[in-house]
Amino acid sequence: MAEKSTSQIPRAVREQYQKGMSAFERKNFDYAIAFFNQALAQEPGFFECRQALRVTQHQKAGGGSSTFFRKMLSGAGSSPLLAKAQMLRDPLEQIKTAEQILNSDPNSLAAHKLLAEAALAAELPKTAVLSLEIVTKNAPKDEDAQKKLAVAYSEAGMGEKAEMVMAELMRLHPGDLRLADELKDISARKTLAEGGYDALADGSGSYRDILKDKERAVAMEQEGRQVKTEDLVQIHIAKLESELAQEPNNLKKLRSVAELYAQKKDYDRALQTYQRIIDKEGATDSSLQKTIAETTIKKYEHALAKLDAQAPDYAEKSAQLKLERDEYLLTEIRQRADRYPSDLGIRFELAELLFELGKYAEAMPEFQKAQGNPHKRLRAMSYMGQCLAARGFNDMAARQLQNALKEKPTCDDEKKDMMYALAMVYEKMAKQNEADDLYKQIYEVDMGFKDVTAKVEASYTRSAAQG
Repeated sequence: MAEKSTSQIPRAVREQYQKGMSAFERKNFDYAIAFFNQALAQEPGFFECRQALRVTQHQKAGGGSSTFFRKMLSGAGSSPLLAKAQMLRDPLEQIKTAEQILNSDPNSLAAHKLLAEAALAAELPKTAVLSLEIVTKNAPKDEDAQKKLAVAYSEAGMGEKAEMVMAELMRLHPGDLRLADELKDISARKTLAEGGYDALADGSGSYRDILKDKERAVAMEQEGRQVKTEDLVQIHIAKLESELAQEPNNLKKLRSVAELYAQKKDYDRALQTYQRIIDKEGATDSSLQKTIAETTIKKYEHALAKLDAQAPDYAEKSAQLKLERDEYLLTEIRQRADRYPSDLGIRFELAELLFELGKYAEAMPEFQKAQGNPHKRLRAMSYMGQCLAARGFNDMAARQLQNALKEKPTCDDEKKDMMYALAMVYEKMAKQNEADDLYKQIYEVDMGFKDVTAKVEASYTRSAAQG
């Protein structure tokens, strides 16, 4: 059985695959896995679908391999499904069962090994490569897996990679004659594949095909890459861009491209793509403006994360980036607030940022306006009280917080924040008893909230000292 590209797959199967990709983009990983498995049940050689399934399994599990060795040591090899798969005679059924294991544990070493062996038996070498690359990456001393990976590379037409793996094994075991013979076989296969002579030998090729060997080798190399989330994202970007060439005004697809670039952390291209949307429809969508702002902030955060904390100029560069980030965000929110003056949600965003930057006097009129939004009213009142307290207007701050608390019957985190803020104001006003009473009320429902435990203990210590 040969592995197939998307163009070689029947339409019904392609539709299942596309449904899986749509579910993946919406982060509905369970649905995506179900659709991909359905497609692969009908076309086990559908390699692009296999790649997508592998990526989705990892994304569902959290997108990383930090728990890999813990799972290895937890006895994954004793899985009943694994034992069942090992009993099967049909390699395609073994692959299907191994995928069931990987759906819940994408880092199962035993499942990947079994799947790779079955894939080689079913003449699906690129499928084997997917699993063996994962095994050798996470278990680099597994020489048996490395040998099988070399074989899989060779059978998939990636002779250079196969030779590199075998050459490394030869370096570790210079006297192993079996490795030397296997390396010769792989090198011979690579020579035949590169020259196109194997196709001539079985009558399926021509000398004209030999002239195309370079392009074919490049294509095989690309298809055989270790699957990564970035690869899948790039596939979708290319697909959407090709569709946009036919539908240049499809703003929904343009937005999807921008989101995919942001997912890749290619924030410059994401912002350029959002600008293409603005160029077509103008700056009329407040949600788009907010998304652009969030993407720009992510760009700054990414730049901050990439700084070398050990570098002598780290503090200077970090401070400069944070300053630029805050200035950009403040300017952007102000512009949105001016552009959409009736949107009190934006007013609240502006006020909240001003508060976080310590610009209390500027924040207060914005919080006052934001109170007109029923969904933001109580939070705006609470912030207003804290602004007043920060400026020393303690009696007004207390009244603002008291009024907010009257409208808040449920003692959730928001109410606890209000009570705590009011208690702090009471302390500033030398009303310690009132402050202590509020701290005790919080303590009775959540003794882990901020430092209320210490506040309550200090209250009883004072009472004992006075008594």
